[in-house]
Amino acid sequence: MTPLMDKPLVELEQATIGFCGDSGDGMQLIGTEFASASANLGNDISTFPDFPAEIRAPIGTLAGVSGFQVQFSSTEIFTPGDRLNALVAMNPAALKTRLKDVEPGGILVINKDAFGAGDLRKANCISNPLEDGSLAGYRVISIPLTALNREAVATQKLGTRDADRCKNFFALGLVFWLYERPLAPTLKWIVEKFGKKESVMLANSAALKAGYNYGETTELMPVHYHVAKAVLPPGKYRKITGNEALALGLVTAAVQADTQMLFAGYPITPASDILHQLIGMKHYPVSCIQAEDEIAAIGMAIGAAFGGCLGVTATSGPGICLKSEGIGLAVMTELPLVVIDVQRGGPSTGLPTKTEQADLLQAMYGRNGECPVCIVAPCSPGDCFTMAVEAVRLAVGHMTPVLLLSDGYLANGAEPWLLPDPAQLPKIEIHHPTGPNAGSNGDAHFLPYKRDDQLVRPWAVPGTPGLEHRIGGIEKEQTTGNVSYDPENHERMVKCRAQKIANIANDIPLLEVSGPTEGDLLVIGWGGTYGSIATAVQRAQRKGLSVAQAHLRYLNPMPRNIEKVLKSYKKVLIPELNGGQLAHLLRAAFLVDAVSLTKVQGRPFQVSDIETKIEELTRTTL
Repeated sequence: MTPLMDKPLVELEQATIGFCGDSGDGMQLIGTEFASASANLGNDISTFPDFPAEIRAPIGTLAGVSGFQVQFSSTEIFTPGDRLNALVAMNPAALKTRLKDVEPGGILVINKDAFGAGDLRKANCISNPLEDGSLAGYRVISIPLTALNREAVATQKLGTRDADRCKNFFALGLVFWLYERPLAPTLKWIVEKFGKKESVMLANSAALKAGYNYGETTELMPVHYHVAKAVLPPGKYRKITGNEALALGLVTAAVQADTQMLFAGYPITPASDILHQLIGMKHYPVSCIQAEDEIAAIGMAIGAAFGGCLGVTATSGPGICLKSEGIGLAVMTELPLVVIDVQRGGPSTGLPTKTEQADLLQAMYGRNGECPVCIVAPCSPGDCFTMAVEAVRLAVGHMTPVLLLSDGYLANGAEPWLLPDPAQLPKIEIHHPTGPNAGSNGDAHFLPYKRDDQLVRPWAVPGTPGLEHRIGGIEKEQTTGNVSYDPENHERMVKCRAQKIANIANDIPLLEVSGPTEGDLLVIGWGGTYGSIATAVQRAQRKGLSVAQAHLRYLNPMPRNIEKVLKSYKKVLIPELNGGQLAHLLRAAFLVDAVSLTKVQGRPFQVSDIETKIEELTRTTL
């Protein structure tokens, strides 16, 4: 597109933008399109969608604010950014909610048409921020966005309501010009999305172009910006969210194991999208069922595992509570099962659309009796693929339920993902016995709890001749599987099940350390805190501080070398989006006087939160 005015172009290493408006303003859509356009240009990206918790919150209120944050960069990044360089605010509630996150001197693109007396009252604004001087420290671009958009789409003769639905694309076009993003990919997407409704398709396309042209012509925007292509490892990339990666990882694992997978789920935020993704993959060995409730879902998954297939279910914290008895049954029967917990703020319904990682102790201990399970946790949206495959490998290899702890931040966030080489994917081997495993030729029979050297029992498929056996929730006799109330046998079986989980430590990688292998401070975390920790540690290292990072992706059992790693540093810092659950576990198991840094606000750590604590702790060691 030929510029209408010659405006200076400023080079930036990276930029962070927030799109914010009412839940019906399409902020998630245009945020996603901006991220996709940036990824197509070769930038490294990281995104953070922020959904309202109420489905039908009153329009224009603080409860109904929906936001999308994206950082795009010419260098490798791990977070969606701390402070916003620019904020698009579609109404007073959006501005009030996110203004505190905008850097001093940052750009505010504001739809002044939405700042009437009624709009201000809904957002609990005492005065109009466009007039009271409260925005004096920012570069304010206040435009009649609603009126400009209506003018741009007037030729399509849409009703006022339908015309106003296009204003998000006008805002997107304006930001595309501001950061020199191409229109072509989004125009193509509009055609694909709205092609069956020609007037809507043409109106959205016109709004996008009009917003771009407005940026070129208005004197309110004297410069625009460019972020160069990032230098990333060679290969083919795609933008992926954590939930998309989990779905792809599960399907890949089923293919690698050459087995059928049954996914049984019940809709719950923020895990529902895993079921949505898998339903579209029917051409792979995947069957999906939307169960009537959480208990039914895990019952179906256990039934699939009993039948010799891969059983998987996914939920969030409240659903894990309901599934806990089923998980205990899978532990007692020693059947392979993958249970995904996409964590959210709690307790009870809590913050259904906000992130938290407060289910760790529930995953470890939230069942009756001595009931150990394997627990893994991805550290980034792309890593959700790797750990989904790993969860399946460990479940079928060790005949145990595996809990995979994701969270809302990873589930909805996105990043460029390097497509793996199929030849490098782990081969998952499943061995179903075909004949008896005990006795002589005269009295050969099958022992369902006869174990190998890792204490793993055989996975016999019901109906196989000669392998008739009984399993269930009542304690079984070692090797035979007969019901047993013998006290010594019960203790033997409890210890055996615990040791089987402990033995998994021999089948997982050692804990890796980024930075000095010993020194003043180790920052250790788990799950979605990885990006903020990694960035904070790298900044501290560039300042010359003796600080290293380790991140746990295997939580039960933990890597074999964790105690050695922890005790190689004078101090240990553990940032968590909970009240200090990992810190509790590490202190109890390894007697380390770890410092806990916690946050339970439904939002991820900012890099500055961790960086400030690192500097505080390293100063006291000097």
